[in-house]
Amino acid sequence: MPNSTADHQAQELIDFSGVLAELNASFDSGKTRSLAWRRDQLFAVERMMKEREADLFHALHRDLGKSPMEAFTTETSYVSSDAAHCRKHMSRWSRRKRVSTPIVGQPGKSWIQPEALGVVLIIGAWNYPIQLVLAGMNAAIAAGNCVIIKPSELAPASSALLAELIPKYLDPDCIRVVEGGVAETTALLELPFDHILYTGSASVGRIVMAAAAKNLTPVTLELGGKSPCVVMPDANLETTAKRIAWGKFSNAGQICIAPDYILTDAATEARLLPLLAKAVREMFGDDPQQSDSYCRIINQRHFERVSRLLDSGTLAFGGQTDASDRYIAPTVLTNVAPGSAIMQEEIFGPVLPIVRAENLEDAIAHIRSGEKPLAAYLFTNDKTTQEKFLAIISSGNACINDVMMFMAVSELPFGGVGESGMGAYSGRRGFETFSHMKSVMKRGWWPDLNVRYAPYTDKKFRFLRKIR
Repeated sequence: MPNSTADHQAQELIDFSGVLAELNASFDSGKTRSLAWRRDQLFAVERMMKEREADLFHALHRDLGKSPMEAFTTETSYVSSDAAHCRKHMSRWSRRKRVSTPIVGQPGKSWIQPEALGVVLIIGAWNYPIQLVLAGMNAAIAAGNCVIIKPSELAPASSALLAELIPKYLDPDCIRVVEGGVAETTALLELPFDHILYTGSASVGRIVMAAAAKNLTPVTLELGGKSPCVVMPDANLETTAKRIAWGKFSNAGQICIAPDYILTDAATEARLLPLLAKAVREMFGDDPQQSDSYCRIINQRHFERVSRLLDSGTLAFGGQTDASDRYIAPTVLTNVAPGSAIMQEEIFGPVLPIVRAENLEDAIAHIRSGEKPLAAYLFTNDKTTQEKFLAIISSGNACINDVMMFMAVSELPFGGVGESGMGAYSGRRGFETFSHMKSVMKRGWWPDLNVRYAPYTDKKFRFLRKIR
């Protein structure tokens, strides 16, 4: 949070209460309750991703050095597919769900009826500056809400483009973009939204939650943590190496669900290391800095932070840096001690440490000694090992014999647990996150049994005992 007097005064001058009032008025008008309106907005998102694809690719390259293919698969196509999924299924998600009514409630009918919350604030992160605000927005729209999105100021090209495109494609009476940094975010958090979705660090997540508590605003926090990757000796190591390298070094490691570190035994490590190096060469060539497929660190501060972690172990390969280009090579470290600097924080960069764990029990003990991760990965052919890992390791998401691919399944909820977050969205779960599931009971007029009314006699009591 800002400390200077100037920053504090700047914050005091920012007031988004008028914007919120306008969106509340739009919501109260009933405009967003229409399924037709929701379909129009979601279809507009799909059109925006297609028609302005080149502009979106350019912005993502300016911010993060993303290639068109990576921008397509992880940003524009993801958002478009998510919008289409919500558009096609929201009518079914919106239906009343009948539940049984007991004898004491007869004659009567009972059901659960989804209703929109109101105005939702979505605060995005810089590593996927398009996807992380628009996917949440899709779910909020599908549920019938008005939305304010706050893109990350650390991805300025993407933020500016969203601020330009959203009013052109979506209903400005109901959907707004607010650009800015800490001051703007702080001012937004002062307001009584109906729900807040925040994606980012745990430290800022605590600030968001504390601010929301003042207005009793519910929050969904998508945070991060050190997602472990356990490699057992029986795994197909060539495929394992390719999948880990892809997950770790895509977006230069700046992915909240990237494998943060590997846990394996000494013999498996010796076999895995050359395969990891081979996978990196196949993806990015002998000099990844020259590869059009390799991204850059978002800014100088993060470049310096990740660079300091390179001394946390023995360099197996990589390690090259170029501050002028915000480039850190795909790097693997061995002989990494559990207490080393790189194991004390989420890396969020292209540095992959390997920590020794001589068996599954050692790996589980190491993981359970830390905070619950956003994702947990296990590579093995043994079903008993797989079931034990899933039963004992608590994580927001898990994947067996691959990394991150659960994100491709629209109906799998995405969210953290403990330090890695709370709440979830994606597919139907996203619709439910931004809805209130209202319990409704409708009674008939007759018969109106006198048994529930005072005076409470022994005869009435005996009757109640029989029917309960």
